[in-house]
Amino acid sequence: MKTVKIVGVPEHFNLPWQMCIDNGEFEQVDIDLQWTDIPEGTGKMCQMLRDGEADIAVILTEGIVKDIVGGNPSSIVQVYVDSPLIWGIHVGANSKFQSLDDIENAKAAISRYGSGSHLMAYVNAQNQNWNTNNLQFEIVNTIDGAVESLTNGTADYFMWERFMTKPLVDSGVFRRVADCPTPWPCFVIAVRNEFIENNFQTVDLILNIINNTTADFKDIPSIDKTLASKYHQQLKDTQEWLSLTKWSQKPLEEKVLNKIQNQLFDLKIIDKKGTFAEIVKVV
Repeated sequence: MKTVKIVGVPEHFNLPWQMCIDNGEFEQVDIDLQWTDIPEGTGKMCQMLRDGEADIAVILTEGIVKDIVGGNPSSIVQVYVDSPLIWGIHVGANSKFQSLDDIENAKAAISRYGSGSHLMAYVNAQNQNWNTNNLQFEIVNTIDGAVESLTNGTADYFMWERFMTKPLVDSGVFRRVADCPTPWPCFVIAVRNEFIENNFQTVDLILNIINNTTADFKDIPSIDKTLASKYHQQLKDTQEWLSLTKWSQKPLEEKVLNKIQNQLFDLKIIDKKGTFAEIVKVV
């Protein structure tokens, strides 16, 4: 039995992985796939890949591209979710800020530097023609940390996946002032280069299994009710999220990678661009 350590965020996107594990599909091909939820998100997962604490990460595209260019010895092997991530831009329920314009020079809560919440603050600022040099950040690690920070005023706004934060909006903890979709596929599967080189067939098997599940995921009977129950969401919100989400079974295309790198470079998030071969490995 081959042990494989995989990490991802505890969000609805990753239910297909949990289902495959629970159904014993990896065990059937002698793979002990050990999943760990990482609520701190992409920045933490990048560090785990670098440190060898994880072999595979289901991770935000912009975050892992930045980290690979910055020296993370890993590669993107496949797009996992092809649709954009819709980032909700949230303020505390009692915040003085009422609109997106109001937070131009405010402080953003982020899970950590290099995370999606950090990088997307730059994308949002660019979309609004704000001066990105004026962005300010407060590290909060998790959604719970963001709730505390926005409530006590140590940060002013927080960007996180819109549907996962919807219960906090519904319960009156946050107010959502706007949305900011990613201009690229939101999640990819990244693997440590050393692991790929030594376990090529294992990686291929893992991808085949998850791809078979995601291809038919939306057709699973009552999957909307299962998701709503597991992630504490209203059924209508889960149904809307399902209608907007498209899983992928294909590699990252070079033109898409170029678009991502060009935007990260323009925003001064990366100071150089990597080649396609340095960032992407097709299994």
